[in-house]
Amino acid sequence: MRLLLGFGSCGLAAGALTVSESMQKVLADTNLQLTLVGCNGMCFAEPLLQVIDDAGENYYYGNLNEDIASNIAKALLAGQIPQQNLLMQDANDFLAPQTRVALAHCGLIDPENIEEYLWVGGYTALKKAVLMNLEEIIAEVKLSGLRGRGGAGFPTWLKWQNTRLAPGKEKFLICNADEGDPGAFMDRSLLESDPHSVIEGMVIAARAIGATQGIIYVRREYPLAVKRIGKAILQAKNKGFLGDNICGSDFNFNLRLVQGAGAFICGEETALIASLSGKRGMPTFKPPYPSERGYHDLPTNINNVETFANIAWIINNGGLSFGDLSNDENSGTKVFALTGKIKRGGLVEVPLGTTFSKVIYEIGGGLKNGKEAKAIQIGGPSGGCLPGKLLSTLKINYEELASVGAIMGSGGLVVMDDSTCMVDIARFFMAFNKDESCGRCTPCRIGMVRLEELLTEICQGQGKEEYIPFLETLGKHVKSTSLCGLGNSAPNPLLTTMRYFPEEYAAHIKEKRCPALKCQALLDYSIDEEKCTGCGQCFKVCSAGAISGMRKQAYHIDSSLCIKCGMCQSSCLFDAVKISSKGVAM
Repeated sequence: MRLLLGFGSCGLAAGALTVSESMQKVLADTNLQLTLVGCNGMCFAEPLLQVIDDAGENYYYGNLNEDIASNIAKALLAGQIPQQNLLMQDANDFLAPQTRVALAHCGLIDPENIEEYLWVGGYTALKKAVLMNLEEIIAEVKLSGLRGRGGAGFPTWLKWQNTRLAPGKEKFLICNADEGDPGAFMDRSLLESDPHSVIEGMVIAARAIGATQGIIYVRREYPLAVKRIGKAILQAKNKGFLGDNICGSDFNFNLRLVQGAGAFICGEETALIASLSGKRGMPTFKPPYPSERGYHDLPTNINNVETFANIAWIINNGGLSFGDLSNDENSGTKVFALTGKIKRGGLVEVPLGTTFSKVIYEIGGGLKNGKEAKAIQIGGPSGGCLPGKLLSTLKINYEELASVGAIMGSGGLVVMDDSTCMVDIARFFMAFNKDESCGRCTPCRIGMVRLEELLTEICQGQGKEEYIPFLETLGKHVKSTSLCGLGNSAPNPLLTTMRYFPEEYAAHIKEKRCPALKCQALLDYSIDEEKCTGCGQCFKVCSAGAISGMRKQAYHIDSSLCIKCGMCQSSCLFDAVKISSKGVAM
């Protein structure tokens, strides 16, 4: 019997450390061992315990605390399995529809123990690859149809081949783990849960392009990932999978870890190279491409974490098998961080060609409170906001997403309901992209500022009808003339919300109304006298002195003094404070 406790960032944040301590006390001096693993994707149920009995049956216990965990451990020692009243009822609903390649071992092995990675077949692909010539490895990756999972979807094999064929005796290999999208945690979880799969993929890639040195560039805000990947590098070197004469061959490859300072722009490959070189993280003009002249002006290949995590599977199973996993022209699977107003948020891996409705309603269990999805945000802050009406037919496919104005991105998928204001969402992402712009090129540096300013005015009820054509023109201009991928895609949230939710822009501009009741400047607060008990709580928290009245009598809000901070509503225990926006009330 195996006992697996999720010990990724999500589990630790939810209290996995105290749960572990509680179980260890019960299991001390027994034959049952508790294995601390990474995240298996069910972040919504952390702290999470998976029990695999001797027959291979899986049982999941979610949302644990110290007492429940201790009782489960005692029951297991007594041979009482499963504890039906504590078992998760929706674990299979979440996991069964998925096809896992990159996430195959996440949550099933101890990420800090290389022996467990070897136990599940780790480094067998590397042993195979060192006996292949460079052309054979690249040909297998070409057969797989694998495209870069970092956002742009460039064919992986072509990137490798361009680097291999570029003039230069020395080549560099870089893993881009600078995951900065709000709501995205795919790369972090992979590095925390299965770091050796990324290392193995990198070593195979290095063999294919002729690189002898590699770097994993990971943001400093991921301390657990930094710790585990650093430990994995040392273990791999001690086992002969890194360093000189790898697996007894004449192939040498060394790998080191570099921590980034957390600048979003450093996710762009030329900005990342600048950062590695000790310069300010700013993109450079292309060409030359990194495959021609990159780190230290030498040919350099850059792929992201998820891309490398697929390589060992492809070498072991064959490129054609990877292509067969999907059900359309895009090959393989894609990992998504499913977040927002979803019941079962976490990591999801599905074949490309899967519809978004399957991910949201079947795997994710639908939205909280049974609502329908109003929109999804895919591709991070420079992705697109797509309406719920597209989800049943829109497939997870690079070309289909491009046709509706969005991008795949690294895999962030935020689900929104009718409480989300799409104009405010566009403003939020424009503000984020403006702040993260390196400022090198004028369209992005100035254009993003102006886009945010106009959206802010609209959200504050100061928008004018002529803003709409101007926003569209300026957004398209920023896309077409900016230097790097950030500027080229940064206006996407604006352009897609304007395209699919024009009625919300019209309501804000023409009627000075926010249908979702989110834009504070367009809201009015009032107190329902029938529901007000006169407790005075709203009076106590009102910093503007806008609330008057006497205890045990209904209070009143003076709209001329109200600063619309919302403190009165959040403090009211009797649902007496109401919000309205031109007749729309809540």
